[in-house]
Amino acid sequence: MWGAGAAAAVAGVGWALWRDGPSSAAPAAELPLWGLQFETPTGESLGMGRFKGKPLLVNFWATWCPPCIEELPMINSFWRENNPNGHQVVALAIDQPSAVRRFLERQPLAFPVGLAGLEGTQLAKSLGNTVGGLPFTVFLKADGSIWRQKMGQLLPDDLAQWLSASA
Repeated sequence: MWGAGAAAAVAGVGWALWRDGPSSAAPAAELPLWGLQFETPTGESLGMGRFKGKPLLVNFWATWCPPCIEELPMINSFWRENNPNGHQVVALAIDQPSAVRRFLERQPLAFPVGLAGLEGTQLAKSLGNTVGGLPFTVFLKADGSIWRQKMGQLLPDDLAQWLSASA
């Protein structure tokens, strides 16, 4: 009886993750991402179009999200190691600008950060985040098409797979 219940629970969770997990998004040419501009924490403009033509990791995060905060140092290290080879990273904060600025004073990031605010949830949805959870990461190939979406905290293996797929 317990075995059947456990199997049913695992099947239910798997189905829910499949159903509610990241979904397919628009083709590369139709992605709304490329025409967007975000303010950076320092008040500059961050145009997403400048990232076209090279592999890009877009990470949606917030200061109140523990898994988001845990993965940022790993993403920062990845960017430092792989940016000279053309791999790009942008973090879009779905948070209050003041909270993001305070966080970055304590834990600076070397890659670009945009202040997406609550409107960032709509962008994440258009890129396949149907459940609205964080962290959410989209891996784009150099041609601008989506290679993969990841709901939840990134692992080193996620970055290694993207690196090898975009080589």
